[in-house]
Amino acid sequence: MRVLIFGEAYCPDELRRQMLPWHAGGPPAAHDPALRPASMLLVDGARVLAALDLLFKEITHAGAPFAAAGLSRVITDPAERRRGYGKRLIGAAGAEMAARGVDVGIFTADRPLRRFYESGGWTALPGTVLIGGTPEEPFPSNRFDKLTFAAFFTDRARTHARSFSGSRIGLYSGEIDRLW
Repeated sequence: MRVLIFGEAYCPDELRRQMLPWHAGGPPAAHDPALRPASMLLVDGARVLAALDLLFKEITHAGAPFAAAGLSRVITDPAERRRGYGKRLIGAAGAEMAARGVDVGIFTADRPLRRFYESGGWTALPGTVLIGGTPEEPFPSNRFDKLTFAAFFTDRARTHARSFSGSRIGLYSGEIDRLW
């Protein structure tokens, strides 16, 4: 098994087609190119077992700038669930963020997935609200039953980690990817 990473627009069609049936509601729309989307796939030979997308953005929190990244569309082949493939991939995503010099990985997920994300190295930040959308049309994560998860990769981010807990964080991910 290996992890492959492609710019979203460059994911080979033969791999992308394998994932289409896994998405309820049909094929997902492309991410906002301004977020520099990358697709990560866990493959066994030519077979995709799990996939996710990485999104990147500069944010300002508590008066300090941070290179941020988030997870989006984390999914495992339904026939292969509960074998640790998703956990392996979300762990690899954190390592990829760190390798790219990201300060903080931060995203929201449904509350029932807390154990899954924590088992992959992510920390739940109860009470933390990500504000997506745009400054003119904010889209806060507390509109939904979501938890915010984070990992702090750089010394500077670890120094500021406490300021992320229980706070409102202006992600402002745009109109296409309103929240990640």
